[in-house]
Amino acid sequence: MIYCCAMMLINQTSFGQMTAGITNIRDSSFSNYSAFQKSKKTNPETTIVPLQKFPDISENYDVVYCRQGKRALSTDIFQPKKKQAGRTAIIIIHGGGWRSGNRTQHHALAQKLASLGYVCFTPEYRLSTEALFPAAVYDLKAMIRYVRSESKRYGIDTSKLVTLGFSAGGQLAALLGTTGNMPLFEGQHCSENRSSAVNAIVDIDGTLSFVHPESGEGDDSKKPSAATLWFGYSKKENFSLWEQASPLTHVNGGTPPVLFINSSVDRMHAGRDQFIDTLNAHHIYSEVHRFENSPHSFCLFNPWFEPTVNFIDAFLKKIFP
Repeated sequence: MIYCCAMMLINQTSFGQMTAGITNIRDSSFSNYSAFQKSKKTNPETTIVPLQKFPDISENYDVVYCRQGKRALSTDIFQPKKKQAGRTAIIIIHGGGWRSGNRTQHHALAQKLASLGYVCFTPEYRLSTEALFPAAVYDLKAMIRYVRSESKRYGIDTSKLVTLGFSAGGQLAALLGTTGNMPLFEGQHCSENRSSAVNAIVDIDGTLSFVHPESGEGDDSKKPSAATLWFGYSKKENFSLWEQASPLTHVNGGTPPVLFINSSVDRMHAGRDQFIDTLNAHHIYSEVHRFENSPHSFCLFNPWFEPTVNFIDAFLKKIFP
């Protein structure tokens, strides 16, 4: 079934799928520190957000949420120690061009949001060094189903599930939110009898369309782009695959409310206005917040970290009163 659905997504082309990017070697090129070094060149006020120890928050690491064959997929969990039913769950998806980055990237954000009463999950997912699209989508759908299956254990209200992501993670958060229970993207394994639908999306500078004219993805002039390495095809070779992986393609009347938090890098939110037009046509709530003169990695650092947290908290309190 997984193979069948993957083939339906990939379709038949006259080009063979490129697998050279599958090295099975971790790509450590993107990290909070490397992003910090880049950011402070143009934004000298940038400082790293330190990890904190909140006395009323528990942290549970390396919890296996799914096994894809022999591959165990893990998540870290941050939650209030005080037992209380009806909490909102936030699945926080890291960025790194679908190839690099790791789930520790947003531990500071998960700690802070947990201190505000949320149950936060920071899952790993298979990157393009290990498996091509749609493996990452299958993994994260399994993460949503895991949260649903363990909702009583964590005191979660299953009508308050949120996907939140930054950069590539933002694209994935939006794609998950627009394709809930869509067979083509479900995959198999792990809590298959549970829904993969979510109730809110928080997209932090994540690609909404790979095929939008203003999108920055797909420039293979010097080397294969991050998206090309993830799909195994260039945009020219398999346009329909790039289109199907675009959240903008799937936004509809069943899409949940969306919060967009953006940098001043315009190409990172190509397609956002069209996405919002569709939401508005279906009377679905959305918000946009943009930080002027900010780098793409703004949400990882001060002075943008606290305002980002405040936007997320206010949005979720508004839609989940």
